[in-house]
Amino acid sequence: MNDTNGTHDAELLAARFEEHRGHLKAVAYRMLGSLAEAEDAVQEAWLKLSRTDADAIDNLGGWLTTVVGRVCLDLLRSRTRRHEEPLDDTFVPDPVIRPLTQIDPEQEVLQTDSVGLALLVVLETLEPAERIAFVLHDMFAVPFDDIAPIVERSSAATRQLASRARRRVKGATPSSEPDLGRQRQVLGAFMAAARAGDFEALLAVLDPEVVLRADSGPLVRGAAASKLVRGAKPVAEQALLFAQFAQYAQLVLVNGEIGVLHAPAGQPQSVMGVTVDDGRITHMYILADPERLGGLGLADLGD
Repeated sequence: MNDTNGTHDAELLAARFEEHRGHLKAVAYRMLGSLAEAEDAVQEAWLKLSRTDADAIDNLGGWLTTVVGRVCLDLLRSRTRRHEEPLDDTFVPDPVIRPLTQIDPEQEVLQTDSVGLALLVVLETLEPAERIAFVLHDMFAVPFDDIAPIVERSSAATRQLASRARRRVKGATPSSEPDLGRQRQVLGAFMAAARAGDFEALLAVLDPEVVLRADSGPLVRGAAASKLVRGAKPVAEQALLFAQFAQYAQLVLVNGEIGVLHAPAGQPQSVMGVTVDDGRITHMYILADPERLGGLGLADLGD
């Protein structure tokens, strides 16, 4: 009988945890910019909960969010120790991708108040404690008194961390066209120009100061290697260099904004998110790292 009760209690606890899983993954993804690491952080929270007296927890959602915050802070600090220098200018965070024509219920929490790739790139420049404080407070309305123990600061110092992060984010995040229809029109014009090999048409849809960030991972060499390209003419030249692949492009939602998936024969080769402002593309974020693409579950999205 006791075994039966124990099994029932475990099932109830697992069910209660699942109610929070989507929220926790959304929190962890914003903190880490990595879908795989976010999943690991959520799993770590479950393991900790399963070893804890859940009946003694007054606010399970708050408790789990705190645990995920601590796990993420440890991961971010570990990254900082591994990289003697900051991540280089070609790094692109994991994109969250879905078709334009359907809504995946499992992705809904990630898509709600979706965080764009441009913001995730800026978040990568923050110190670990700054990022935790900013994400938890500004994105998820967690009180500073609850964040302070996670970052091992006073509540007042935690407020300063978030304030400093907020200023940096505001100053570095590019403005963006919110209308998906206009985004689609601009990106469609870019893809049509690339397919046609029309250099002047490409220039017309690119902001003069456009920035292209391409992350192909550490193993890709040659023309397809990771790179940072600035200016409309060099970016247009890059587009023409890979024009033969434009025929395989399909529009998708990338972090809630219109983007492009290249998947010849159903095999994802790259994902591109863009920032559109005032009718032109100002930033382009391309993930073409074969290893990371393979972990995003994109095969079903390909043609």
